[in-house]
This record gives sequence, C-alpha cells and structure tokens, in this order.
Amino acid sequence: MYAGPTQGATARIDGRVSMSLSAATLARPDAPADPLALRAAFAQFPQGVVVVGAEIDGAPEGLVASTFTVGVSLDPPLVTFAVQHSSKTWPRLRESATRLGVSVLGADQQGLCRQIASKDRAQRFTGVEYTADGGGALTIAHSPLQLGTCIYSQFTAGDHDVVVLEVLDLNVDETRTGLVFHQSAFKPLP
Repeated sequence: MYAGPTQGATARIDGRVSMSLSAATLARPDAPADPLALRAAFAQFPQGVVVVGAEIDGAPEGLVASTFTVGVSLDPPLVTFAVQHSSKTWPRLRESATRLGVSVLGADQQGLCRQIASKDRAQRFTGVEYTADGGGALTIAHSPLQLGTCIYSQFTAGDHDVVVLEVLDLNVDETRTGLVFHQSAFKPLP
C-alpha cells in the first residue's frame, strides 16, 4: 500500500517545489480536498477542447468542453464529455437535438473557443463559420476533427453529468493541429 505524502507536503524535483495530496486525504469524506487545489492539480493534464453543438429551430446552440475522451469504445464507436449541472445550454441540446456535432478545436481557434463559451448567448456564434447536417448536428468549420453523433447514454458523476455519444460519421483534417487546455490556459499542440 502506498502511503504517499500528506496534504501540504512539499518535495523538490529539479529545483521546483511541488505540493501533493495523498490518496488517503482525497478519499476521506470528513476532509474533502480543497476545490482550488484539485483544479490546480487537474490542470496539469492537457485536454483537448471541443464544441458540442446543434442547430435548434434554425439557430446555432453549443457548449465548449475540455473533458472530451475518444476511444471509449470502437464497437459501437463511443466518445464522452462531461458537463456541469449548472449548464444552461446542455438541457437545450439534450432535449431538442436528435443529433449533436462535436468539433475538436484547432490551434488557431482559441478565440473562437472563448467566444462560444461566453455567457453572452446572443454573440456566441456571431461570425462563426459552421455547418449543420440534416439531423441538426452542428460542426465548426476548419476544425481538425468533426463528428456527427447521437446520445448513447448519460449518467451523473458528482457535480457533472457524463455524456456518452455514439459516433455516426466523421471528418478528419490531418493538416490542422489541435488545441489543448493545460495549466488553465489554451495552448496549441507543437
């Protein structure tokens, strides 16, 4: 059994100071981990950034997620993303769209990511080049990967819902590089 360091312990690695939380500290229900410390720790893992979207009643609707996972299953082809319970966009997408588009954002689409994630719903898609298929799945133009999907399942996981999507079709542009969210900042892949 790994005892690990205790909460607040420090270690020097290559001259840098790092803080760590032990697994025992994280697992104790009577002493929950500090959300800011967890956020900082999780920020060390780079994650791809996607827009999940649909055209609903002729208008674009979408949300940005950095909790996207590919390769969950190949048969059937499944991907996942997580969305906070506080999202106002996800209920509209879930209840009104039969198909959802997933666009993996590219290195040059950082500004677009911030725009679509903004609280100003009226301006989210202003000037954004996108397409919607016959089922309403909305994908962002010039993104490295575009998926047409439908909801396969959804389950609650803490303060988020994990949504499993079945991939129905895809388009890949291998000339474009992806965008990641790492250390609380958007960064292009090298």
